[in-house]
Amino acid sequence: QVQLVESGGGLVQAGGSLRLSCTASGRTFSSYAMGWFRQAPGQEREFVATISWNGGRTAYADSVRGRFTISRDNAKNTVFLQMNRLKTEDTAVYSCARSIGPYYRERSNGADIGSWGQGTQVAVSS
Repeated sequence: QVQLVESGGGLVQAGGSLRLSCTASGRTFSSYAMGWFRQAPGQEREFVATISWNGGRTAYADSVRGRFTISRDNAKNTVFLQMNRLKTEDTAVYSCARSIGPYYRERSNGADIGSWGQGTQVAVSS
């Protein structure tokens, strides 16, 4: 069972930036797509971004496209989410996720996710 550990969350003012990191255990990190999801209080979990096994394909939710960037370092078993121009509506618990294959299908609505991290809180103040 892979373990995913997120870090980098915190409190930031609107317009600021944060960089989330997620490190995975095991030796097969580079075989799987990775993703970030978020869940705000009282709301359902939503897709934020995904990156394919080799970093060659990325996809973003409309709400974050152009502000957030997902990347990965397979040598370090780590995936990142650079979040710029943060808005108050970005406040949520952000969770790292590993797909069941080399690519994540957004239309799977989370069904393609095999493992989840515990989440890290991001709070954006006005």
